[in-house]
Amino acid sequence: MVNKVLNLCFQIIRWAPVVFITAVIVWSYYAYVVQMCIFTVASTPEMVIYLLLYHPLLVLFAWTYWQTIFTNPGCAPKEFHLSPSDLDRFIREEDEALQRDILTNVARNLPIQCRTVVGGCRFCEKCKAIKPDRAHHCSVCGSCILKMDHHCPWVNNCVNFTNYKFFVLFLGYALLYCLYIAGTSLQYFIEFWSGVGNSGLGNLHVLFLFFASIMFALSLLFLFGYHLHLVSKNRSTLESFRSPIFRSGPDKDGFSLGSYGNFLEIFGDDKRLWFLPVFSSLGDGVSYTVRNLPTSSSYQSMENRDTAQNELSVPAEATIDPPPLVTTASGTDFGDGVNFPIRTVDEDYDSLLGERQRWMEDGGEEGPGQAESEITLTRH
Repeated sequence: MVNKVLNLCFQIIRWAPVVFITAVIVWSYYAYVVQMCIFTVASTPEMVIYLLLYHPLLVLFAWTYWQTIFTNPGCAPKEFHLSPSDLDRFIREEDEALQRDILTNVARNLPIQCRTVVGGCRFCEKCKAIKPDRAHHCSVCGSCILKMDHHCPWVNNCVNFTNYKFFVLFLGYALLYCLYIAGTSLQYFIEFWSGVGNSGLGNLHVLFLFFASIMFALSLLFLFGYHLHLVSKNRSTLESFRSPIFRSGPDKDGFSLGSYGNFLEIFGDDKRLWFLPVFSSLGDGVSYTVRNLPTSSSYQSMENRDTAQNELSVPAEATIDPPPLVTTASGTDFGDGVNFPIRTVDEDYDSLLGERQRWMEDGGEEGPGQAESEITLTRH
């Protein structure tokens, strides 16, 4: 009973930001259409023009917001989950090298390019599944999300492969919506602020409408610009902070297909659908073309290479060594330009299950580290 109550409270809290944004949109409609256009604008042609331009923009804005919220996040397909027999063998095995062999055998025919730092395939301990490329576990959604960007509380959903186009369009139309309201209400804001117009409650609505539109526009401008940058580089927010690791090492631009190719991967090749909140992204969210690597490469081809090298008497460990680490004054650099604090444990710097080590900073030990398989990022 207690768990049900706590879960209900958690669900209510999760929906609170969405309810707040929805309330702001409803209020802005009343303030703009009723208080400004109908009661304040004296010229009928001007009022008609304002309303004709306002409503299509509102529809696109609300439509993209709806799609971002209610599009189901893509989860790892069933073929990435370990079978009961493989899972039982994996749990019973205590040797990490043998565990890695079990996962590699399961992933032999899967389209996987990304690896852990130690060279094994990425495994989610929560979902008991091998992670597809660019997928991460969201602790809020409780599953591995395909091409996870981040979990956004303002939409109560994971921004990922299935709704990333909708999210970018939502930011763009929200910015246009705010700029349009700010631009058309500016003259009335100046009149009311200088005392030229009639005073009243309606004036307060218009004044606050202008301030709110400017405030939201400034925040949306930076967020929209940042995600346009990510689109041009074909990176997720998580990948911009932690580079995906390929056989050749970490590479932030490993999935980049050029600016235009990156745009097409998100928005599709049908120009008629680019600016509509209709799903048109290319691919299946599982397999991706990798820069400077053959598209068909997988753990099967990697295993074939390992076998060939072993036949040439090359030590097996030489083929799975991670990129060389560079120790700097601020910590350890994994080769992607990001410095991390020096660890208290020097051995096994990235476990098979992808869990991060605990860190020491300012002489104190941090609490239990959050596993890489439980990434939740809220930037809004």
